[in-house]
Amino acid sequence: MGSRFQVVEQGPPIEVFQLNKAFTEDSYKNKVNLSVGAYRDENGKPWVLPVVRKMEKQMAEDESLLHEYLPVLGLDAFTEASVSMLLGKDNPAIAEGRAFGVQTLSGTGGLRVGAELLNKHLKYDTFYYSNPTWENHHLVFVNSGFTNPRTYRYWDEKTLSIDFDGLIEDLKNAPENSVILLHACAHNPTGIDPSHEQWEKIADVMEERKLFPFFDSAYQGFASGDLDRDAWAVRYFVKRGFELVCAQSYAKNFGLYNERVGNLTVVLSESSHVAPLKSQLTWIVRGMYSNPPAHGARVVAQVLRNDALFDLWRDHIKFMSSRVMQMREALRAELIKLGTPGNWDHIVKQIGLFSYTGLSRRQSEHLIQEHHIYLLRTGRINICGLNPSNVQYVARAINDAITKFPTD
Repeated sequence: MGSRFQVVEQGPPIEVFQLNKAFTEDSYKNKVNLSVGAYRDENGKPWVLPVVRKMEKQMAEDESLLHEYLPVLGLDAFTEASVSMLLGKDNPAIAEGRAFGVQTLSGTGGLRVGAELLNKHLKYDTFYYSNPTWENHHLVFVNSGFTNPRTYRYWDEKTLSIDFDGLIEDLKNAPENSVILLHACAHNPTGIDPSHEQWEKIADVMEERKLFPFFDSAYQGFASGDLDRDAWAVRYFVKRGFELVCAQSYAKNFGLYNERVGNLTVVLSESSHVAPLKSQLTWIVRGMYSNPPAHGARVVAQVLRNDALFDLWRDHIKFMSSRVMQMREALRAELIKLGTPGNWDHIVKQIGLFSYTGLSRRQSEHLIQEHHIYLLRTGRINICGLNPSNVQYVARAINDAITKFPTD
């Protein structure tokens, strides 16, 4: 008797994990990994934030901490601190009791829980995401029940900036009650964010067309080093009176990648709707993963609720964001020094972990195959993979790829 599972076909590889595996197995001395979506220090090593180490040591010695289940919607101290960090502690939505949080399995879990809520209970079926976007956005929403995925224009390959006219046109053509997925800051993969004036125009169109905003906030504080600046778009939409949801991740800004620490912030127009919404979210989570893990949420909650620890953490995110900015400047300077064809100003105009370099698929493959520099074939690189010891090597390799395989 044959296996019942013989009908299952081999799935396609996930590019970023495939590249990371290839990098690990590569014995080349000067190899560089620009593919992984995580912070690296100036020696190319992972960095555990000192404030996280400090908290973990305290927790290890605290015999009052147990391994009991958390409530289905998570640790209250964590969700309350997360909502306050995102919206600002004095936000009227918090004071009026119409904003709340749900602890989730990092930002991805927040997207999944939020999408299922909107599809199952509001009967929304059409969602828009930017072209390009993080590859998981499409998969998460489709798996949540949405059957009508669409894209709005975002990246202009000629100007290496936002195609804002195309973005606005696509939103104006979106049907009422479409869910619009928006990157709160540090757009992945382009690194280009709308200006405040552009956000205002986006809000105008969404209000006029009765579209629903779903923010993905994966880099608050990490993008610019300023928690308030990175939350500006979300807070502006709340100020405008939008009801919205926002998935928050603590993978990047706390370095808690494998702890899966996230929050889904929900902002409503009336506080009377909070209780029924929480009841339905409870059932969504119960049927998905039952309840969230405690360790990472405890770390984050303690830091966000203690002034001294909070200030220490804020210094850490400023340090990480400043290193990213320094590497952007260094790469641009090296490319200019080499006389590399093209304008490289977009690298320093972008923000956050990633840069959409403008490299073609052929040029990116050349970097991988000939120079052992691992990056996505879209030309997206993780700026944190650069450091003072390899930035010249990377710049020379990019120059070589562009010279050998010009796009014009």
